[in-house]
Amino acid sequence: MSAASPTVVLVHGAFADASSWNGVIERLQAKDVKVTAPANPLRGLSSDSAYIAGVFDETPGPILAVGHSYGGAVISNAATQADNVVGLVYVAAFATEEGETLNDAEGNSKDSVLSSALVPLRYPSGNGEPGIEFAIDPARFRDAFAADLPAGETAVMAATQRPVSEAAFSEPPGPPAWKKLPSWAVVATGDKAAGADVIRSMAERAGAKITEVEGSHVIMVSQPQTVTDVILEAVAAVAT
Repeated sequence: MSAASPTVVLVHGAFADASSWNGVIERLQAKDVKVTAPANPLRGLSSDSAYIAGVFDETPGPILAVGHSYGGAVISNAATQADNVVGLVYVAAFATEEGETLNDAEGNSKDSVLSSALVPLRYPSGNGEPGIEFAIDPARFRDAFAADLPAGETAVMAATQRPVSEAAFSEPPGPPAWKKLPSWAVVATGDKAAGADVIRSMAERAGAKITEVEGSHVIMVSQPQTVTDVILEAVAAVAT
């Protein structure tokens, strides 16, 4: 890749961590693509977006921002706060509109079963009042999140999942970066977490170039080559 090619910044979503991108990272590095996968704090849309915007600011040169699931809402917000993001890739990810909470977006999904699989948890928030976060019931994890992966692998994923603050679902996003940047989207037709119907509709609204593939919500884990191919297509398109 040329020096003007963007750095790919991979932002994971809820109930996951940056290791969910491992298969994609290996393939991008094999193509000499600069790539990093920061930790998404999962503490609320506004604070998470500010954190990732800081990652963008500390990354030299142009950036192709890639988000999975909730990470899509984060990059949509964070990229409006950064001058060096040149494109967006949504991987089974929310391309939210201004003011559209994830609770609102998920309310009309016929494909998503995630809400029935969530378990509310309390945690110390630091202001004297307990905060609320959500995890996926381990018994429901495979069916709701990763149905196309082996049961043993999903059991490990369920045990290591990172809960997400309620604020991630209820805080309204700001103006989305997809209104000014080119975008691509991977829609997993078997997505029962975000809901394939919601993800497809959002990608169409954003004017993204859509690649549909049969698979679960964690399509970057089950089919990393397909996701990598879309990212490489975007890298080539935005490289200067």
